[in-house]
Amino acid sequence: MGMGGQKEKVVCSSCGRPDEIEFRNSVDVSASPELKEKVKSGELFVWTCPECGNANLLNLPFLYHDPAERLMLLLTSAPVRSEELPEGYTGRIVRSIGELIEKINIFDSGLDDVVIEMCKYVTRHELGKDVRLKFFRLGGADSEMTFTYPESGQMQMVATGFNVYEDCAGIVNRNPDMKKAARGLVAVDPDWISRFFA
Repeated sequence: MGMGGQKEKVVCSSCGRPDEIEFRNSVDVSASPELKEKVKSGELFVWTCPECGNANLLNLPFLYHDPAERLMLLLTSAPVRSEELPEGYTGRIVRSIGELIEKINIFDSGLDDVVIEMCKYVTRHELGKDVRLKFFRLGGADSEMTFTYPESGQMQMVATGFNVYEDCAGIVNRNPDMKKAARGLVAVDPDWISRFFA
């Protein structure tokens, strides 16, 4: 994947108008810090149809690279074989723009996404609901973690104490298989974590 933009054929999901647009298929946030906010807000992935004004989400292959954090996030729907990453790098495959933004939020908060997936697993069981939790933020006086999930068309929020993160971090650290499975370019998501609790 070259740096910068490339031409992509797109079709408006509302009126069906085809178009060809320039799309940046990769961002190095150390070289273009201003693009990081556009990724986090989702703005980079929105194409507004000149015909009907509909805002379309571009779910195109995209590489997010943060050399300072030694982080590579690859947004793709294709199966990816795990490739060797540079030394000390964390590599993640994500399947949606929402997941991409969630991962950036996790790593920006200085948290470990494997531990976060485990927190989500625990929290989901406590809620007694089979919902897709998303990490929203870390904050407040007690550094509580807030997760969101959709329910009957509304965004719900659930907050858990940081002690949950610390407990889960302890479990992950005592589980070498987990740490090993998170090396290379992998999709660390609810399906991934549930393999360890089958």
